[in-house]
Amino acid sequence: PASWPDAFAEAARHLAGVAGDRIGAVAGDLCDVESMAALKDLMGALGSANLDCRQDGGQLDASRRDFYLFNSGITGIDEVDAILIIGANPRTEAPVLNARVRRAWLRGVPIAIIGAAADLTYGARHLGDGPDTLRTLLGGSHEFAKTLKDAKRPMVILGAAATARGDGAAVLAAAWTLARDVGAMSEEWHGFNVLHHAAARVGALDLGFLPGPGGRGFPQMMGGGVDVLWLLGADEFNTDRIGRDTFVIYQGHHGDRGAARADLILPGAAYTEKHGTYVNTEGRVQRGAQAIFPPGEAREDWTIARALSEVMGRTLPYDDLTALRERIEAANPVFGRIGFLPRFGCIDPTGPAGGTASFGEAPFRAAFATYYQTDPISRASPTMAECVAALTPPVLAAAE
Repeated sequence: PASWPDAFAEAARHLAGVAGDRIGAVAGDLCDVESMAALKDLMGALGSANLDCRQDGGQLDASRRDFYLFNSGITGIDEVDAILIIGANPRTEAPVLNARVRRAWLRGVPIAIIGAAADLTYGARHLGDGPDTLRTLLGGSHEFAKTLKDAKRPMVILGAAATARGDGAAVLAAAWTLARDVGAMSEEWHGFNVLHHAAARVGALDLGFLPGPGGRGFPQMMGGGVDVLWLLGADEFNTDRIGRDTFVIYQGHHGDRGAARADLILPGAAYTEKHGTYVNTEGRVQRGAQAIFPPGEAREDWTIARALSEVMGRTLPYDDLTALRERIEAANPVFGRIGFLPRFGCIDPTGPAGGTASFGEAPFRAAFATYYQTDPISRASPTMAECVAALTPPVLAAAE
């Protein structure tokens, strides 16, 4: 146990004198834009370009927004006449969106999937398990490639988990190329879509919470790649990957995997306990309002980075939420358009980087191991634990 002054002094002691390129930060899947912006500014003040929001290792190209958005919009599913799903299970990753896909199927829209076979609540044709099937579609010889080409508004849905593998950049580029080749991109229609399952991911990409020039990404920060690692609610990876001698600062709210590995824990606030900005999978900027106060001495997350910056003599240039949001909007004007979602086509069909890389042989994997426990909050919930126990087949003891 420690007071906030003691905790800040401990953090400052470990950060002071460490070269910027030996300090890193990873943002988790439930973070609000404000907390990521403050931490990014703090890392910048410390001279660090080692930032990443892709703790799953996803190889998403953030150089253009339509490389990582659900560009058709969720309501755009009502306009499609053919759908291909790659490396995703919408039923478990986005159930409400999946209901729209089912409605499209009920009106006769042909649907196919590349990935693990699953009950999606509608009849989807299973084309294959991995990238080899995607390669066949790209060649134009597959029957479903013709179905997509004959459609007026075809849609390609790429699961974010399909980019979180060694050939993720190639898969992303191939899915884009396929969408372009079957006519899913025009001035009136953008049929390439990435389906995210992390609430913080799109906002983090819009913010640029990514390695800066010469900076290390998530994989490079593991295994001793940095001396001090700041985990902002980052709990969705095996913390054994962190170097044994790395000093870990964990900032979060439910004491999950990252907290178990931490050397210093700074208690933050859950999304219900703070005002925050989030961006959904289709790129719509949304605001959450504080419903209750954080328990005990926990603080709103952006204020923690701001307070530490003052202790270290590198005071960040904002004192309240309004000033911080003005800074965020200046960094990317999209954050100033709350609730607005433009419908647009694709005027530049040039694809993301990675188009020349080769595919691996591994099949696409599911995004979640357990549907009812996908984040620190649900893993801490007795109710969700009961759901898992109720659906887990009993293990029968072998007869002696």
